[in-house]
Amino acid sequence: QVQLVESGGGLVEPGGSLRLTCEASGLTWYYYNVAWFRQAAGKERERVSCISSGDGSTFYGDPVKGRFTISRDNAKNTVYLQMNSLKPEDTAVYYCYADTLGYYSGILKEYTYWGQGTQVTVSS
Repeated sequence: QVQLVESGGGLVEPGGSLRLTCEASGLTWYYYNVAWFRQAAGKERERVSCISSGDGSTFYGDPVKGRFTISRDNAKNTVYLQMNSLKPEDTAVYYCYADTLGYYSGILKEYTYWGQGTQVTVSS
């Protein structure tokens, strides 16, 4: 069974830092693109960052550019999101997402998975 588990969320003061971790089981992390999404209260879910399975290229949403860094350790089936210079506007539930393309019984299929989320609260 495939599971994605986020950890590292919590309460931090503005300007502080947190590191989120997404740990996978039941899959081969190497083949998966991984992304972090977040959803604040009363807001739509937005993509924060992603990292590709191929060359490890990265993407960052405008609100977090220069402050967040995504990285991966395929040997540990783990992806990280280092969050620095945190702002109250970063308060949200952060979700890990993974996807890949593969063949099942000769049929090409997209495989997608979501974690349960971890709460990040930035407040003084």
